[in-house]
Amino acid sequence: MRELPKTQISLKALTVWKLSALISAIIFFLIVVAIGVGVYFLEFTYWITVALAFVWLVISLISIFVIPKIKHRVWRYEVHEHEIELQYGLFVIKRVLIPMVRVQHVDTHQGPLLRKYQLASVEISTAATKHEIPALDLREADILRDHISRLARVTDDDV
Repeated sequence: MRELPKTQISLKALTVWKLSALISAIIFFLIVVAIGVGVYFLEFTYWITVALAFVWLVISLISIFVIPKIKHRVWRYEVHEHEIELQYGLFVIKRVLIPMVRVQHVDTHQGPLLRKYQLASVEISTAATKHEIPALDLREADILRDHISRLARVTDDDV
């Protein structure tokens, strides 16, 4: 059996994923408050609000503190001469091999949180799918994008 990919994504990805989960938790908290106000004015039982608040709390704590650690521990990639290997997942771990001959183009992109922490994601496009290597240091993402592009171009010339 093939060895697991060795290269890990940036440790700053944990902070970005936690902040992203916190923003989502705040939005869902506002929704729970709005539902609670609606329940109060419609004179339904207050247990609906309590149950929603409990569910919000559990999901928020898991998505902020547990899921980012698991994602970071599992996420790995490695670029070989003829393929790119990715490993990712939360409960189900996926391992993907992307043949270089199938790579059509490679992009880097940043959202506001990635930009704040000087990270970028590398997106690898094939004819059928898109694969992403998230939260790499900006310099590493640029080098990786250029390296994959060079390998894919060489492979196309060889065929």
